[in-house]
Amino acid sequence: MTKAIRLHATGGPEVLRWEDVTVGEPGEGQARVRHTAVGVNFIDTYQRSGMYPIPVPGGLGSEAAGVVEAVGPNVTAVKPGDRVAYAGGPPGSYSEVRLIPAHILVPIPDGVADETAAAVMLKGMTAQYLIRRTYAVKAGEAVLFHAAAGGVGLIACQWLKALGATVIGTVGSDEKAGIAKAHGCEHVIVSTREDVAKRVKEITGGAGVPVVYDSVGKDTFLSSLDCLKPLGLMVSFGNSSGKVTPFDIGILSQKGSLYLTRPTLATYTTTRADLEATAKDVFDVIREGKVKVEIRHRYALAGAEQVHRDLEGRRTVGSIVMTP
Repeated sequence: MTKAIRLHATGGPEVLRWEDVTVGEPGEGQARVRHTAVGVNFIDTYQRSGMYPIPVPGGLGSEAAGVVEAVGPNVTAVKPGDRVAYAGGPPGSYSEVRLIPAHILVPIPDGVADETAAAVMLKGMTAQYLIRRTYAVKAGEAVLFHAAAGGVGLIACQWLKALGATVIGTVGSDEKAGIAKAHGCEHVIVSTREDVAKRVKEITGGAGVPVVYDSVGKDTFLSSLDCLKPLGLMVSFGNSSGKVTPFDIGILSQKGSLYLTRPTLATYTTTRADLEATAKDVFDVIREGKVKVEIRHRYALAGAEQVHRDLEGRRTVGSIVMTP
């Protein structure tokens, strides 16, 4: 018998339950993984609340690191004893031990700790596809990244600086402004008291930026469009303030023939080759020191309810890891 956080209904953090579960032997294409560290992401709160539906009753969480205990038939990607990490797949990373499709597991290379891998898989691979594939940022370009002191933001802004970009970041407080500046942002806008679009235009000499990365959603969407130069790309990849209100797509033409995309990591890592290449890129920039993953918050897995309260209450900065 082992333990896991389980959901029997969607709702507030109080619906999270620490329960005994039975984990059997891995079946066809599966591996059994004993977790050493579990990552926490804002999408977990969307799934818990019901904004993003998942099977209930069931598990929660999509990111972790651990050791392979056993593999089922026809598994060749990993073997017992391998240190592995993953992001995605069926919800259930909030657990001590679990069965998981082996094809989503990637080896953790030497020089990367389990805790780091658990904290960086989802956020790091998200940053990778955003700045290297959705819009391949080039040296000398100015870009706007919302929530620059968040988990994805801290990774992406360091990476963008290493690419030679001028990073403009938004944050919600002076404390977070200092953190963002220390992690790659050349310019930081405190959105609670500054007009973001106006400041972006001032910083760019009236030109605007070629791309905006926006995980905030409803509260920032329209002003983000005003930050773009003609033919610019709006990358909406989250809804921390709520879903974007439906709008007339004619706005895109009025504001300069803009482009809009709503990408997901799952699409960018559909094939095993894409998954391995994306993870390798993330681990490489960490080992090269271009991106430093700072785990600022550590909790026991049994305390997941408090983790969600702190996350939704904006009391966290950067990466969060839970220990089974």
